[in-house]
Amino acid sequence: MSELLKNVDSMRFISASSEETRTAGRILGSLLQAGDVVFLIGEMGSGKTCFTQGIGEALRGEEEMVVTSPSYTLLNVYPGCLDLYHFDLFRLDGEMDLEDIGFEECLNEQVVTVVEWAERIDYRSREGISVHFSYLGDERRQLVFEAQGERSTALLENFCVQFEKEHS
Repeated sequence: MSELLKNVDSMRFISASSEETRTAGRILGSLLQAGDVVFLIGEMGSGKTCFTQGIGEALRGEEEMVVTSPSYTLLNVYPGCLDLYHFDLFRLDGEMDLEDIGFEECLNEQVVTVVEWAERIDYRSREGISVHFSYLGDERRQLVFEAQGERSTALLENFCVQFEKEHS
């Protein structure tokens, strides 16, 4: 059974399973628009890729989209009704490396961008939704959503409404 706590610009969700984590991603993905960015922060294995798979399910449309961790490629691009750019910054040393991979240019594309290991950069200075993942034991995870910017605050509010509809 999941648990939801929220305030004006943040929300905390306790996921009881990987399926609930994926469902939360799918709900958020159904609300994302071109130019939206989702920053994922958390330990290895804490649910970031699982959450991104849910976003991919919502964005794929008629396309086949199997989301995997891009750890060794830095970026996976998934075509769909809205393309998904999936970055994994685990192997980067910091902001300087972003220039080399064209990160800023990708943020200006008409796609949805998901950034795993966002704690390796200054994500708080960028517009977007950040999701912090923590282990609570076995399958349980805590996901803390925070909005940076006006558009993202509205997006988080819409997410909370949709999430509550699906979980009531």
